[in-house]
This record gives sequence, structure tokens and C-alpha cells, in this order.
Amino acid sequence: MRLIIAEKPSLALAIAEALPGSIKRQEGAINCGDTTVTWCLGHLLEQAAPEAYDPADKQWRLDRLPIVPKQWKLAPRSKARGQLAVIRKLIKQASEVVHAGDPDREGQLLVQEVIEYLKYRGPVQRLLISDLNRPAVSRALAKLRPNAEYQPLFQAAQARSRADWLYGINLTRAWTLTGRQAGHDGVLSVGRVQTPVLGLIVRRDNAIRDFVPHPFYPLWVDLKVDQGQLRAWWIPQEHQPLDDQGRLIDRAPADALASRLPGASGRLAKLDQQEKRQAPPLPYSLSALQVDAARRHGLSAQMVLDICQLLYERHKLITYPRSDCRYLPEEHFSLAQRNLTGACQNDDSLKQWLNGADFSLRSKAWNDKQVGAHHAIAPSGKPADFSQLSATEGQVFRLIVRNVMAQFYRPLRTFEVKAEFNLLDEAFRARGQSILDPGWKPLFTTRDETPPLPPLTQGEACQVLAAGVEERETRPPEPFTDASLIKAMMNIARYVDDPAVRRTLRDTDGLGTEATRAGIIETLVQRGYLVRKQKALRATRLGSALIAALPSAVSTPERTALWEQRLRGIAEQQDDPGAFQHALLDDLRSLLSHSDAVKLRQSLQTAQGEAAAPVKRAGKPKKSYTRRKSTGKSTGKSTVKSKTTSG
Repeated sequence: MRLIIAEKPSLALAIAEALPGSIKRQEGAINCGDTTVTWCLGHLLEQAAPEAYDPADKQWRLDRLPIVPKQWKLAPRSKARGQLAVIRKLIKQASEVVHAGDPDREGQLLVQEVIEYLKYRGPVQRLLISDLNRPAVSRALAKLRPNAEYQPLFQAAQARSRADWLYGINLTRAWTLTGRQAGHDGVLSVGRVQTPVLGLIVRRDNAIRDFVPHPFYPLWVDLKVDQGQLRAWWIPQEHQPLDDQGRLIDRAPADALASRLPGASGRLAKLDQQEKRQAPPLPYSLSALQVDAARRHGLSAQMVLDICQLLYERHKLITYPRSDCRYLPEEHFSLAQRNLTGACQNDDSLKQWLNGADFSLRSKAWNDKQVGAHHAIAPSGKPADFSQLSATEGQVFRLIVRNVMAQFYRPLRTFEVKAEFNLLDEAFRARGQSILDPGWKPLFTTRDETPPLPPLTQGEACQVLAAGVEERETRPPEPFTDASLIKAMMNIARYVDDPAVRRTLRDTDGLGTEATRAGIIETLVQRGYLVRKQKALRATRLGSALIAALPSAVSTPERTALWEQRLRGIAEQQDDPGAFQHALLDDLRSLLSHSDAVKLRQSLQTAQGEAAAPVKRAGKPKKSYTRRKSTGKSTGKSTVKSKTTSG
């Protein structure tokens, strides 16, 4: 018997349906003639607990650290024992095994570790599938490769798994025991990914706490030009008192200039006009969907993941959701009209979008070269029964359909104008945008972000109708939300200074994966490190204290980049798993030496004091004054409370 072991049930079914012969289901498997297809349920195995190596390590003790297994062991996950038993029985009957994990590092590990754990010694082939359509699966079945070719990929994934265990087990025990000495009764969990995520939030909270606002003074002019009026803003010169964002922080120069401007004449010194075309946003990866669903509907990352799983498994309305890809296989293009028509049958908004689609258009979304282990999330084509969907399920489903539907809309065409006027030897800038063809834009918003300017001609004259100085105030950074934190985890390179590390992080998936990011956020909440305040994610006193007490190397993302460099080298046979672990242990021993009960106690006390401290506030803004041509006199206006972000 040939036994195919898939990573998940949906993949197993797709494989079975592509095999010749009739399908016969049995417990935990599908039989197709002389081939049986079974599946894992994610990872069936996990790294064994420390006490599995030495019973003495069941008790947490500082003098036992670091714990380093001499011979690594795996143990069945508690909820996976039943399926593991099914595979154990089938593999004993198999003359050949086919590894059908996802075509990536973790997919290689997930199935191969089961094969090795069950001590199968026969031939193993590798089946690589990234598209569940039957023709694509059939082609993949005809191109099996020896699994031995992927041994370096397995070694890299195995090295990552063991490194995470060493890092998490030892640092969690060290800081938990240190916490007890400092008076904290509870586990202080430390991890390679979760702790840098917590560090992001703590540093953002600290920036908000320590932020001292200052006023700045933008000066505007209303100008009469040949074919209308517009508003332009003064660009202060470098000799003026400016902050690091180029904003004027002394009102006197603005007031002095404003008093001279009414009635002044000038000319249009620079004019930049160009038509721009913008392609529709690509279909969603999971993280991109989580960002949009959080912004539009206030859904947490975990809620979006849970909803997607229901839409995929229970309702069968979408394709596999835990994808990091925003492209679709080229083969899907011919099926898109049918699938979208089915998806839109029972919803008026979706029908309206469908009626506006032009299925002769082909966007860049269909690109086999960009499709990896999975393709973008897309509707399956099954009609949705919205009476059977919750309100939030309907919202997420419409987003998924919309982003695929947008591929059949024309590009957004705009006419953008940037104008610089010279008045009294000073520069004033204005910008505007006209919509030439809304294309896909109405599917996303009906709001015009930048109003248009009247028609302009290089060198034309202008005259000041009015001028005014506003007093605005800088604002602190915004606290993280589910949307902005997921985006930060996806683009973690932005938060790193070292150029080499930044490059590595740009080439990887950032912090966490599509499947784990939501869980990381929820884990930090459940462990008492984060709390949700309306939409904001804020660090608790405990979370802030832990980051303050840990070495900075533990709470910043650089380690992920350094690990990724080594793991990539292992996968490409340019590095050695043993050397990687040896370097990690040296690093780990150094970090363990920094566990300090006094520092942690002080961090806990400091965090408690800061939580009770009043927030810094700026003084009351002054009034804004407007200069008008008619009188040239100052007229008091109500306080301008608009503010801009400090950067």
C-alpha cells in the first residue's frame, strides 16, 4: 500500500479526489484503490518537557539552567493522540510513504518528524502542492521527488524548533524564578517572538508617556489665480526656528509675514502635473485581511482568524486562510468569473460589485512565480447563505470577495498637481488631486482624500486674498491596535537600525507567521502583559516591568534576523545545525547571567509608579489670527485644535 500523509484534512481530500478510482472514507483516512491518504492536524508532535530528560528538572531551579537535552525527544500533543494512532497503524502496512506537507520549512518538519517518530524505514517520496485545484494536484502527483532532497530544509526547521525550546524554556524559568525573588508570584514567560512583540508595545507606550507636546505655527494663504482660488501653505526657510519635522516653532516670524501678505502679488514658480494609474489592491493574505478587518470593523486579529476558519471549514466559502501570499495561481484566472458569480448570488452589495466587473481584464494578481506554499485567500465559488452567517462572518467574507473582485476593475486614474508659489520672496505650496477614472476605488471608499486645484499655468500671476496663522500642537505616537501591531509584525524591519539586519528581516516573514501572529497577541493578553483599552493594545505594569528588566537583546527583533540568516544557511547547506545550536547556547548562557532580582523588583516598582503618574500636557493653545485684505486688521478666531503627528 502507498500511504500519503498530508499536512491537513483539506489537502488530503484534494489529493484523494485527484487520484484514480473511487473514494472510500475510513477513520482518519481516505482510501483510493491501492493508495491511502491520511493527514496530520497541524503539528502532532511537540518537543518533550524538561522532565522527560531528567526528572530533577520537573522542579524549577536556577542552578539547573541552562537545560540542554543530550538526545532530543518528541512527545505527542494531547489532542493529537487519536490521529497519530491512525497514522501509526497505516504506516506499518505501507510499502511506500509520500510526504505531502506544505512546500515550506515548517511543512517539511511537520510530516517528516511524524514519519521518523514512528520509525518508518521504507522509501519516502515528496509531494509538493501549493494549489488545491484538481488539475494542479494531478500534475503534482506526477512529479514526486525523493524526500531525501529536502533533508536540509528539514534540518533547518528542526534547528528552529529546538532553538525556540532552548530559548523559551530556559529564559522563562530564569525570569520566573528571579520574579519570585523580586516578590512576583507567577510565571514570567519569555519567547523569541512574543517578547519582541511585547517590547514594541512597551517602547511605544513609553514614547507616549514621555512625549512632551510643543506648539507649531503653520501659515496659510488663500490665493486668487486665473481660473479660481486655492489655499497654499508657507514653507519656512532653514534659518527659521524649526523642529526636526521642518515645522515653525516660533510664532513671531509667521505673524510678521502674515501681516504683510494680504493684497500681495506673486507668481506660480513651479508646477508639477501628472496623471497616475494605481492598480487595485491585491487579494488578501491573512495578515493583510486582519489589518483591514480591524480598521474597518474593529475585529481583533484572533477574531478574524477564527472567522476565516469557519468560512473555510464549516461554510466552505473561501480557500485556505492561513496564507502569507497575496497572489493567485494563473490557472485560477479562468475560474474567477464562475467563482465570483457564485459568491455574490445572495447579497445585493456583492451583486452590484459583480455587475461592474469586467472579466476581460487581467491584473498582476495571477502570477505563479509569486505563489509559494499557499495562494491568496479567495472565494471558493460556493453561494453564501447569509442567513447562516453571523454579522462578522458576513463582513469578513465581503472583504475577501471584494479584493478578488477588484482585480476585474480598471486602474484608478488620477491627475495630481503640486504647485509652488513665490510671494514676497517666500515659497508657498499647494497640492490637489482630480479623479479621472475611479476604477476600483468605489469598492473601497467613496471619499476623495485630496480636493482638486483649479487649472494652473506655469508662471501665472496670483494675489493673496487672505492669510492666517494657526496654532497647532504636536501629538504623541498612536498606541498600537490589532491592525497596526499586525502591520508592524509584518514589517518589523522598520523598527531596526542595523542595515544588514533590516535587509534580512525584509526578506523574511517578519515577526511570527500568518498562522501565529493573532495567537501571539492573545497569549500576551492572557498572560497579563497586554490589555485592550477600546481598540488600543497597552502594556500592563507587569509587561512594562518585564521588558525593563530583560536584556535589550531579548526584547528587540534583531535576534529573529540573526537566527533567520543561520537557518537559511542550513537550508542551503551552507551552515551546520550543530554550530547554530552551539552559538545559541553561548548566547543563552550570557543572557541567563543577566537575571537580576533587584533590577526586576525596581522595574516592578517603577512601572507601578509610572502607572499612577499624571500624563504630561501642553499649555492651552492660543488663538489663531487671520489677516484679510479688506481691513488689514487682526480679528480673533476660535482656537484651532487641529494637530499633527510628531513622527
